[in-house]
Amino acid sequence: MTKTIALVVAAGRGSRFGAERPKQYTLLAGLPLLRHSLLRLSCHPEIDAVRVVIQPDDQADYEMAAAGLSLLTPVPGGATRQASVRLGLESLVSLQPDRVLIHDAARPFPSSQIISRLVAALDEWPGAIPALPVVDTLKRAQPDGLLQQGPDRSHLVRAQTPQAFSFGAILKAHRSLQSSDETDDAAVAEKAGVSVVTVSGEEENFKVTTADDLRRAENLATGFREFRTGLGYDVHAFSEGDFVTLCGVRIPHDRSLQGHSDADVGLHALTDALLGCIAAGDIGQHFPPSDPRWQGADSAEFLRHAAGLVTQAGGQVRHADITLICERPKIGPYRDAMRARIAELLDLDPGGVNIKATTTEGLGFTGRREGVAAQAVATVAFLT
Repeated sequence: MTKTIALVVAAGRGSRFGAERPKQYTLLAGLPLLRHSLLRLSCHPEIDAVRVVIQPDDQADYEMAAAGLSLLTPVPGGATRQASVRLGLESLVSLQPDRVLIHDAARPFPSSQIISRLVAALDEWPGAIPALPVVDTLKRAQPDGLLQQGPDRSHLVRAQTPQAFSFGAILKAHRSLQSSDETDDAAVAEKAGVSVVTVSGEEENFKVTTADDLRRAENLATGFREFRTGLGYDVHAFSEGDFVTLCGVRIPHDRSLQGHSDADVGLHALTDALLGCIAAGDIGQHFPPSDPRWQGADSAEFLRHAAGLVTQAGGQVRHADITLICERPKIGPYRDAMRARIAELLDLDPGGVNIKATTTEGLGFTGRREGVAAQAVATVAFLT
């Protein structure tokens, strides 16, 4: 049984943001705004699944934002935020979750600590939200700008998302209040008599509403990045044949490379480099040579697997640099095709992939044309 599901509301139009596309798909630090929150939610150990509520017209943008992430199929939203949340909740009924965290796509930085605090609060309460104290003095202003006495701020808080609830309680509340139009789910819960407690929010968990907010988020996202580098190395000997496969490209040759799979030393080395970035062992642990399933396998499958693990760990592959070491075949005529193939497999711009070739000046096994070696370095960026 699925215990805790995060429901991300991404069906809004963001009219105040002033961009051509909905703000949840605007790029932030090179990634769609929505992807930042999806990475954080999907990687949290206490969240079992994530579903996004979208506008059907945004399907292509959504697929780009969610690429490589293990998410539930998105569902269409409604005319208002409250309607979208209710439709999202209804779509989860068959999964029978115990708890749901409802999050606005325009908040890209929900921290792991906030999520853990919310989940813990649900052990005692049917609802919980992250909140911050109001530190500025509040005033009431008349239409002509004349100030009046403001409310006492001592008991006021600023509500954030995700907002966490017992699934049954919040579903019942939304069903009973379909005619209202509340600005957050805590208000729906309160109107339905569901008790909601606050946990500590964070200033970094702000909502991107204006272009100024996006600039602030850009600065924050850049500061939050952690970069890791992985190194890979592989060797395969020549055997009888008439072609080799290097970096995903088939090259005519008077010999073939011997191996359990297609013996693509370039992709094998790069796979190990990606696994190194997330401390996930090596290619042999994931695809043992003793397993007949990988006999003659396309090494692109190995690379996709490693890239998927990087994504699940909250990382984004940013750069790959491969050196092929051999006397023959000549690599230069195939270099661009290799870069394009690896860029396709890793969802990278070809400018993020480099292929080099060198010889050992006739020395060693590569110099004697007994095989091909490859070294690879990969760089992965993480949101901490």
